[in-house]
Amino acid sequence: MDLILWGVLPYVSIALLIAGTLWRARYDRFGWTTRSSQVHESRLLRIGSPLFHFGMLFVVLGHVVGLLVPQSWTDAAGVSDHTYHLVALSTGAVAGVAAACGIAILVYRRCTVAAVRRATLRSDHLMYTFLLGALFLGLTATMMSSVGATGDYDYREGVSLWFRSLFTLQPDHHLMGAAPLVFQLHVLFGFTLFALIPYSRLVHLFSAPVQYLFRPYVVYRRRDPSLTANRAERRGWEKVR
Repeated sequence: MDLILWGVLPYVSIALLIAGTLWRARYDRFGWTTRSSQVHESRLLRIGSPLFHFGMLFVVLGHVVGLLVPQSWTDAAGVSDHTYHLVALSTGAVAGVAAACGIAILVYRRCTVAAVRRATLRSDHLMYTFLLGALFLGLTATMMSSVGATGDYDYREGVSLWFRSLFTLQPDHHLMGAAPLVFQLHVLFGFTLFALIPYSRLVHLFSAPVQYLFRPYVVYRRRDPSLTANRAERRGWEKVR
């Protein structure tokens, strides 16, 4: 079972992610959208969306550092184990709570605003379930580690080593098999969420407006009021001087 869960399913998830993304890019370009519901309601969206997106940005960055940066690198940089865990705990908790509050507001909005609820797809229900589950389990793992509920388990010597072994195509599934249950569930929810990305509105993750940073300037010119002050009003279109 450990081999299937931690040695096979991660690759199945990544395969579904890549295949689904390529399929949508080729055959569903007009469906590649966030399906924004801002036109139906904007007050709650203005609060929940920034909280969720900025919170998730730092959550992802924290996972990148925690999973991909070996402990030997931080030791060589002079960062003690206590300092590392203190910074990871504080920043991860703040980012996780922000993302959780943001998604909670968005789910509340989707459930209580009739127009938004009617625009909700079946894939949204599945996506929100695993997204909320992954966030809740991640926060739970963080809190349990901080109070010592997981014993002396160090995810940098277990989960992180297993995750990096996936890139060598030789996954050490025994490391994840020995991890506490909350970490295992968090990883399962996370990889399931990866597999759902191209089949839900989460596909917009791959549509970052990078070209916007390099677009030409838009020049706005004010019309000279003296040209129109004494002019009689006319119907239809006319040339702009």
